Order: sequence, then structure tokens, then C-alpha cells
Amino acid sequence: MTASPASPAAGATEYGIFLPIGNGGWIMSETAPHPRATYAYNREAALTADRLGLDFVMSMAKWRGYGGRTDHWGETLESMTMMSALAEATQRVKVWATVHTNLFHPALVAKMFATLDQVSDGRCGMNVVVGAYEHEFSQMGQWRSDFSHDDRYRYTEEWLHLVQRLWSEDSVTAHGEFFTLDDCQSRPHPSRRPTLVSAGRSEAGLRFQAAHCNGSFLTAEDLPGLRAAGEHVKALAAERGRSLRTYAMLTVVLDETDAAAEARFREHGRGYDAEAITNMKLSWGLPLDRAMSMTAGDEAHEAFQTAVVVGGPASVAEQVLTHVHETGLDGLMLIFPDYLQDLPAFGELVLPTLRAES
Repeated sequence: MTASPASPAAGATEYGIFLPIGNGGWIMSETAPHPRATYAYNREAALTADRLGLDFVMSMAKWRGYGGRTDHWGETLESMTMMSALAEATQRVKVWATVHTNLFHPALVAKMFATLDQVSDGRCGMNVVVGAYEHEFSQMGQWRSDFSHDDRYRYTEEWLHLVQRLWSEDSVTAHGEFFTLDDCQSRPHPSRRPTLVSAGRSEAGLRFQAAHCNGSFLTAEDLPGLRAAGEHVKALAAERGRSLRTYAMLTVVLDETDAAAEARFREHGRGYDAEAITNMKLSWGLPLDRAMSMTAGDEAHEAFQTAVVVGGPASVAEQVLTHVHETGLDGLMLIFPDYLQDLPAFGELVLPTLRAES
């Protein structure tokens, strides 16, 4: 197996997009654009990212929506299938698909990503997700209520170890805590190891990322928190003689002027779907009273699932660069209210400034 695709030059910031694989995209509001869960929409967004020279496109895996007036994520596409098609449609952008380790056997995933490696000519990556939202999986009879949080990561470490063995060995026999393989074969092997990324802010999650992944997607309450999380996971990786890149999500509300963008931001927030937002927070394991109290905040922000930058081109570029410089992140995964309208404008008016400063 050859080395992974070349990483950006030292110090260069990667910019990618989080594809809207579920209806409503990433804004939970009746007054925001509401992209449908269609391949056509995601294909156009990915082709635009490819044309603009963005570094990666990624899609989530989601198996149950959050209801509400918008039926947020009531319709979703499947990540690995869609990213394989997008790998064929695009030329250079990296394509990262999401896998829930509790739903897919490691031998199945090893074969799927060996195939995706060929379709993408080595541009593929795997977002490894442990699977922590009970209602998504209990509806399928796939929820292990006897697993603790740390158990899920122990399971996923064994799962990933087997995937990697199947990518490089002609025959794998293993009798572990969770899986049994007997002379298990999976050929052809990938031409190069797919990029491995994962998200999570728990100590178990960060240790998993530090030990096994090329990229860590981080969340925090503020920019200093993101910097601290990034420094921590990189230190954990260094203890293991490894390095990895750090990323976070960021929503961009762009318009011709700061005032127009602010008005757009407020309008998107005005129709926030309180029921869907509450259901989402309940899925995180929050009690109902806390989920509802959190949803009673500033409505303009409640509709958005990530940090947001708002403004005209110069202002957005300045805010994005501030986000990068104050956190020390190696990349950002960007979200747009309307990818087909906003992404081309971002590519023309903002991205050249970001590239010049990276």
C-alpha cells in the first residue's frame, strides 16, 4: 500500500464543505433555504467545490430526522453510496464518506473503501463515527444499551484495526472481544490508505483520534476552547509518535454588504424550528427541560448548528482568517445556507484572500 495523498504544505489551511445530505441542510428554520436531500443538489455543490479548488467534500451519515415544522433531516441520502458517485463526478477534490462502525461489519467496509479508492483515484477518506445517538439505531435493533461510552470506542478501535489489516493483508484471522475473522480475505487492497478522520470532544474520542486518525474534527464553546482542544489532541498524537490535522465546522452567511448579510442572517434565524432543535438536543442525551431551555436562546443563532460568520466578502474573509489564526486549526469545513448560490460567490470573492493568507 502506498502512502496517503500528499497533505497541504506546512502551514497551509484546508477549506472544504459539509455537504447537505439531509433536507434542510444545516439551518433548522422555516425562513432559511431548504435544500432537498437529492443527489443532483449535492453533485452540483461538489462539482462547484472541485472547480473552485477546495480541498475536500464530506457528508454525514444520518438515519433518523428531528421532525418539527421543517421535518429537519427527515429525508437523508446514504453517505458512502453518494460519495462514490461524487468521486466519479469530480476530478481533484478529496471525498470523505462517513461510516457508523456499529452498523457496518469491518470486512464490508474494507471492501467498500477499496472500491472507493479506485473510483476516486486515491482521493477517498473515511469519517469514523462511533454511533452514539440511541434513537437512530434502536429503530433498527442495532443499539447496544449495554455499551458505555468508553465501550463504544474500544469496539471501534478493534473494528478499525481489522479494517486496516484487511487493507494490507491477504488473509486475516482474528478472535477479538467483538469480532471473529477466520481466514478473511479482502482483495484488491487500496492503492493507498484512505484518509481517516473522526470527531468528538470527549477524552476517549480525542485519544482515539490521536491514536488512529489523520484528522480530528473539534468542537468547543469558543475560539480559545478550540485552540485548547487542538493543542491537546496534537499533544496526545505526539505522545504516540504521530501527527494529525485539526478541523472545525463554520457556517458562512455571505452577501454583497455587511448590512445585507446581517439582514439575511436574522431572516434565516427568525423562523427557527424550536421543536426540531429540541428533538436534536434530546438525541444528544440532554433532559427535556435542559433541551428546551437551550432552545429558548437568541433565535437568530438557535437555527444554526455551528459557529457563524456574517458579512460582505471582505468581512467574511477577515472573520474566517481570525477563526483560523486564533484557534491554530489546520482546516475548516464550511457550511452555506444555499450552496448553489453561496458557494460560487464565496469562491470568487472570499477564497482568493484566504489562499493568499494561508
